[in-house]
Amino acid sequence: MKKRLVLKLGGELLEQPDDLQRVARAIARLAARTALVVVHGGGKEIDAALAAAGIPRQQVDGLRVTDAPTLEVVVSVLAGAINTRLVAAVRHAGGKPVGLTGADATVATVKRAAPIVSVAGASVDLGLVGAPVRNGTPQLLIDLLSRGYTPIVACIGATRDGQLLNVNADTLASHLAAAIGARRLVIAGGTSGVLDAEGRTIPRLTRRDAAQLVKAGTANRGMVAKLQACRLALQQGVGDVVIAGGREVKLETLADAKAPLAGCTQVVR
Repeated sequence: MKKRLVLKLGGELLEQPDDLQRVARAIARLAARTALVVVHGGGKEIDAALAAAGIPRQQVDGLRVTDAPTLEVVVSVLAGAINTRLVAAVRHAGGKPVGLTGADATVATVKRAAPIVSVAGASVDLGLVGAPVRNGTPQLLIDLLSRGYTPIVACIGATRDGQLLNVNADTLASHLAAAIGARRLVIAGGTSGVLDAEGRTIPRLTRRDAAQLVKAGTANRGMVAKLQACRLALQQGVGDVVIAGGREVKLETLADAKAPLAGCTQVVR
């Protein structure tokens, strides 16, 4: 089988038709060169749907606090609108996408996440949020990859007793990258990698550097979850993690370990 790659897409890359079509073409090209699993979020569209429903938005350090009404919206937006739209766009671009959630065939068995300690030092219960359980190889993904399909996974998981839970997309991508033995995890969003205090992209970080950025409060709220996902992936055997600006970088070039990574941050052990 080809080398395996997990690509996590921030929802901001999937909202506008031009962005969606460009990302879909990149996915189709990547999938022709590597065994590709795509994980996507959809934060802004979830926020808009929550506002339309009159449900307050709650986040801590880039992680969504999820009550029952919020979970209903999250599942509807991620597993319905966004996933279906992305699958259709990749199919139009010549790919062979299959839309999934983590609840499908134990792609991502989860448990209720423990309370977190925020960067500010407070203990926070995230509510109906799942933490992936290390549960062996997700065979459905391997089977699909072996047949040339591209799994596109919305970040919803299910517990062993069938409870749906919201899962942070960076966390899910990190978990799946480790579970399928991916050579690389690419986290693509609206920011050109990890930025220093002057707003410049940091080209390379170690796992320890990433921990220091979180501890020092240098990383903004959205980046905290990404850096923690990087650390988890590297701890569990993923070769490296690339954090990239999805609008500035040609995503299809990031499958090549020897390709230059201008405009990205590479996180290594």
